[in-house]
Amino acid sequence: MEIVQERDMSKEEKPESMSLYPLGTAAAPEPELLCIFGTGDLGRSLGQRLLQSGYKVVYGSRRPHSCGPVPQGAQVMSHTAAAQSASVVFICIQREHYGFLEQLAPQLKRKVLVDVSNNLRKNLYPEANAEYLQRLTPEAYVVKAFNTLSAWALQNGPSDSNRQVYLCGNSTEAKEAVTEIATRLGFSVQDRGSLSAARELEDFPLQLFPLWRLPLRLAFGLTAFFFFYLLTRDVIYTYATQKKDISFRIMVSLANKVFPIVSLIMLALCYLPGVIAAVFQLYRGTKYRRFPDWLDRWMLCRKQLGLLALAFAFLHVLYTLIIPIRYYVRYKIAASTIENQTSELDTTIAWRSDSYYSMGILGFGLYVLLGITSLPSVSNALSWREFSFIQSKLGYLTLFFCTFHTYLYGWDMFLRSSYYKWYTPPGYMLSLLVPSVVLVLKLLLLLPCVDRSLTRIRQGWERTEPQDDSQKSLIT
Repeated sequence: MEIVQERDMSKEEKPESMSLYPLGTAAAPEPELLCIFGTGDLGRSLGQRLLQSGYKVVYGSRRPHSCGPVPQGAQVMSHTAAAQSASVVFICIQREHYGFLEQLAPQLKRKVLVDVSNNLRKNLYPEANAEYLQRLTPEAYVVKAFNTLSAWALQNGPSDSNRQVYLCGNSTEAKEAVTEIATRLGFSVQDRGSLSAARELEDFPLQLFPLWRLPLRLAFGLTAFFFFYLLTRDVIYTYATQKKDISFRIMVSLANKVFPIVSLIMLALCYLPGVIAAVFQLYRGTKYRRFPDWLDRWMLCRKQLGLLALAFAFLHVLYTLIIPIRYYVRYKIAASTIENQTSELDTTIAWRSDSYYSMGILGFGLYVLLGITSLPSVSNALSWREFSFIQSKLGYLTLFFCTFHTYLYGWDMFLRSSYYKWYTPPGYMLSLLVPSVVLVLKLLLLLPCVDRSLTRIRQGWERTEPQDDSQKSLIT
C-alpha cells in the first residue's frame, strides 16, 4: 500500500520541469520582436541583418499588402499594428513623411524610436530630424543611431572600415537598448551624449573626404606648380633658345619628373609635423599643452598625405617602366647604333647608376609596406609597438632611401651652370629641400642629450620655472 501511495503521489506531484521538457533541457528564450517603419533599401537591409542576428522583425507600412519584397521571415502590418507589437521601432523613412507619426503618438508612448534618417545637405531644416521626431512623439524615447551606415554595410555586416555606430539620446535606458542591438549585430557603439548632438551625427554622412581636403589641395598645388615650372625650364626654354620643339616630352618625360618630386615632398610632409611637435614639447618642457590648431590638423591628415605620396610613387614607377618602349627612346637607340658610337666603361657612372636604381627599389618597397600597414585590416592585426616601428622607424628609413635616390640622380648637376636654365635650379633640387630639413632635424632629435629629455617629457615629466640655483636644467 505504501508503495502504491508513493507512486500515486509521484504522479500527482510531478515537478513542472518534468511535465513540460525532458530532463536536462530548458525552454528556449523567445526572440525579441523589433519593428521597422519603412520598406526601402535601408529598411530591408536592416531587417535582413536583424533576422540573421536572431531577432523577429515586423514591418510597418502604409500599404501592408503591396509594399514590395521584404526579407524572408518578416511580417508586414499597418503602422498602428506594428507599433503596438514591439518596444523598439526603427524609423527608416525620410523626414518629409514623419507627419503620420504624430497621429501614432499614443501607440508610440514609452517606445524606443531609433531615427536613422539623413538629409541631402547641411542646415536644410532649423532642427535635427531626431529632435523633430521627439517633438512629434513627446512621450516616446528617441535615439539617433545607424544613420552613418549604408544599406550595403547593414546587409553584409560590419567591416573594419564601418564598424562604428554613433548614437545619442536623452534616455539612458533607451540608448542601452539600442546599444545592445548594435552590439549583437557586430558593431561597436560610441555614445555622443544627449539628443542635441543629433545634428552633428546627421552631418557626418554629408562630409566629403574631410581629412582628404588638405592633402588633395596640397597635391594639386604641388603638381600644378612643378608642372609649369618644369614646362618653362625644359620645353619653353628649349624652344626660345634653340627653336627646337620638344613638346612631345610633356606627356611622359615631364610627367615622370613631376610625379617623383611631388611624391618625395609629400612623404617628407608626413614626418615634418612629428618633428615640429617634438620641438614644441622641448621648448615648452611639457606634453600637456595643446599644439596649435594648424599643427593638429596637419597631424590628423598624415595618413592621407602618405597614401597620396604612395600613389605618385606608383605613377613614377609605371612611367619609368614604359621608357624602353617609347618611340623617342627607340629612335635615339637606333640612331646611336647606326652611327656606331661606342665609349669605354666608366665604373664611376656604373656605381652611381646601380646605386641610384638600388636606392629607388628599396625606397619604393618600403613605401609599399607603409601603405599596406596603414590599411585598417592590417593595422588592426599589429600591436601598437609593431605599428609604430613600421610607420615611424621604417618610415624615416623610407624617406632616407628616397632622398638618397634623388641625390644620386642629381649627382654633380648642381656644379654645372648649364643646368640653371634662366637662372632657375633644377626641379630635383627643389624637391630635396623639405626631406633634407626633416632628416637633419630628426638626427638632431636623436642626439642622446636631446632624446633623453624628450623621452622624459613624453613620460609625463614637466619642466617648472627655476626657484633657486639647485633647480635642474632640462637637458641633463
